[in-house]
Amino acid sequence: QVQLVESGGGLVQPGGSLRLSCAASGSISGYSTMGWYRQVPGKQRELVATITSARITNYADSVKGRFTISRDNAKNTVYLQMNSLEPEDTAVYCCLVRTYWNVNYWGQGTQVTVSS
Repeated sequence: QVQLVESGGGLVQPGGSLRLSCAASGSISGYSTMGWYRQVPGKQRELVATITSARITNYADSVKGRFTISRDNAKNTVYLQMNSLEPEDTAVYCCLVRTYWNVNYWGQGTQVTVSS
């Protein structure tokens, strides 16, 4: 029904940058909220950032000023620009899209590793 394709993860040194992308395809033409969560083994999944269809954004305190979320509604794609990366940002980053009738779809996740 909805397929999410994430890309952009990888290994980066502290202080470096990465840009994640998540493209949604399928039978749904638009989404109310799109966003990114992250998870470290042994810990709960946590919010990183979300953006609504009106482009209202919400960020975790730990990433404010370093990460920027954006979306391209024509492409049903959400982006996460991550700058000044820290080892604590190492996690699997998962994309979320929410339909206008509040159904959530999750991506498979992309690994981000920040290490020297």
